[in-house]
Parts: sequence; structure tokens; C-alpha cells
Amino acid sequence: MNIHDLPRNLQALLARGAWQTISTGASGAQVFRIIRPDAPACYLKMAVPPLQEELLAEKERLEWLQGCLPVPEIMAFSTDGRRAYLLLSEIPGLEACDATFAQEITTVVRLLAEGLRLIHRVEIVHCPFDQRLTSKIAQARKRVAAGLVDVSDFDEQRKGKRADELFELLLASRPDVEEVVFTHGDYCLPNILIDPSAASISGFIDWGRAGIADRYQDLALAARSLTYNFGPGWEPLFWEAYGLQTVDPARIEFYQLLDEFF
Repeated sequence: MNIHDLPRNLQALLARGAWQTISTGASGAQVFRIIRPDAPACYLKMAVPPLQEELLAEKERLEWLQGCLPVPEIMAFSTDGRRAYLLLSEIPGLEACDATFAQEITTVVRLLAEGLRLIHRVEIVHCPFDQRLTSKIAQARKRVAAGLVDVSDFDEQRKGKRADELFELLLASRPDVEEVVFTHGDYCLPNILIDPSAASISGFIDWGRAGIADRYQDLALAARSLTYNFGPGWEPLFWEAYGLQTVDPARIEFYQLLDEFF
């Protein structure tokens, strides 16, 4: 990345920084960690249309969450007609899926549940971000029509399906109930940071899909991420640590299906 291609305010903030490409995550944005010689490291996200809207959504949610949860601070947000740029402070810690924790999976699972309880306790009375099913299904419909659904990234059991086929299945399997809380929206292991020295959560990242939704939005993606990173069998411990006495498998399946469209 040529720093002179950035907006001037970012050039000033990132001068003489060493850039590292971050390949984890599936947001569609380019992400770089920038190590600066005279200031803390930071992260730059860049996105071209139509993904610019996702960066704006993350910026708005991070602004709303400041002081509520351990989330990155916004250092700058810019657009230049070609891209949107979101510059964020670094939260110390390791991703929950880091190999460092390979022998401490039980602890990580309990921390993930603890972190999710913390997020779900955020007050929603004045939350402006509606991610309930009426809104979310409308977003999915638009993405199908615009050809933005990545069919190559479908979960194994849905490989080979067309986006419009899955959308019809989504409509047919919509739950009758939504138990709404404030949700992260993409509660997967790479988005939860852990301080290994204290065995505690140090922060949460990637907030572009956050908002009011059924708690199963987060529970379903957390369960899938646990299996993907640690193998099967960890869900019961996660449910117990979260405080879920009974699990609705149909809602788990539905919200994992819904995620295919984003």
C-alpha cells in the first residue's frame, strides 16, 4: 500500500509506519496493522463500494459503544470517492482462536460465554441499530438480488446451493419468536481478544453487524466458530457457561443459515 494514495489526514497519522496485512476475518475489507515508531500500533480498514457501507456501519456502532464495552477507539474515518477508510486503535490481546490457547480450550469456551453475556447486557432502549429479522431478511434479499452473496463460502452442508434457493429456505424456516438483546452480530473467535496473562477478555472487534436482534444470532455463530476452531463437542459447555438451560436447535440452524447471506 502506497501511503501517498491515502487521504491527507491518514498520511499524517501513519507516516513512517510499518504495514502488516491481516488475513483473518471475512468482512471483504482490506485490513492492515500499522506499527508506528512513535505511537501505539493501530488498524486500518479499507473498502470499495458497496462494502463502504459496512465500514460506516462499524464506525457508527463503535461511536455508540464507547464507554459501554472494551472496543477499539476511532482514530479517523475518511472517504475519497474510491474507498472508505476506518482507522482504529489496537486492543491488546490475542484472538480467541490463537494457537496459544490450544491447551486451555475449556477456559476459552468459558470466557467466550462470559463475553457474550457482557454484550447481551448492553441496554437496548436507546439503541438505534435494528438487526431484527424483518430488517435482516430485507438486507439478505437485496444482497441476493445484487449478486453479493458469496456462494463459494457456504458452509459444507450448503455447498453447491444457489443463493436464491437458500433464500427461499430462509423464508420458510423463519422462527416465530425473537428474544431480542444487543448483539455483536458476528460473534466468532477471531473477533474476541483474550489477555493470556490474566486469562480474561481484553476486548471485542468487528462491530459492523451489531444491533438489536435475537440472542440466537450470536449463540449460533459462536457455536459454529467453536466447532470450526476446536472441533465438535464444546457447545454444551458453552451453553452451560452462558446460562442457557434449554437450546433451540431450529433457531441455531436458522441463524447459521442467515449468516450465509452476509
